[in-house]
Amino acid sequence: MTRVAMWSGPRNLSTAMMRSFGARPDTLVVDEPLYAHYLAATGIEHPGRAEVLASQPTDYRVVAAALTGPLPDGVDVHYQKHMTHHLLPGMDQAWIGELDNAFLIRDPAHVVASYAKVREEPTLADLGYVQQATLWREFGGPVVDSADVLRDPRGTLTRLCHELGIPFREEMLSWPPGRRDTDGVWAPHWYASVEASTGFAPYEERPVEVPERLRKLVAEATPFYDELHGNRI
Repeated sequence: MTRVAMWSGPRNLSTAMMRSFGARPDTLVVDEPLYAHYLAATGIEHPGRAEVLASQPTDYRVVAAALTGPLPDGVDVHYQKHMTHHLLPGMDQAWIGELDNAFLIRDPAHVVASYAKVREEPTLADLGYVQQATLWREFGGPVVDSADVLRDPRGTLTRLCHELGIPFREEMLSWPPGRRDTDGVWAPHWYASVEASTGFAPYEERPVEVPERLRKLVAEATPFYDELHGNRI
């Protein structure tokens, strides 16, 4: 049994990556299992907040026990899509050491420019780079850049699977459109583009415009991104 915990920040390729692993016949995926805990602990308002709180345990200890506990027969890979900003100060993280951790990163200029369209004043904690770097230093694990995935899905996923000790499966490169039973209840608010997708979109090299007020945030995130990017597979 391989328990893949893929730690990502927001405005990344995380849901498409979950689709990729979910297309494997040997894999069970779980979508942001710490989301309800995060909302309950912070009191933050997100679209569909009440539905999220009702759909998951709000105690991270209960979630951690499930993520490291028994799984149904026939499941060889348990793919866990995690947002690193859901890890809050004071949480016991010993359970994370029982997982096969991996890290999905994206250039902070692109993340901040995208995030600014849905939340005007994101913070460094919202972006998850500090948490990603801290987890990577503590637990290790393969790092993949979303740009590399889009440039070469087959090659990057083959390397990722090798690092995780599982075989690459051809099914990871495409999937049927539509919603999944394993999608979080927040899917109607966030997943329109991935629901229409049937595979990874082609990589596009395009300039990014970061609002002037948020350029300092990009500068703050960049050293953490650079550390992870320099160690990517």
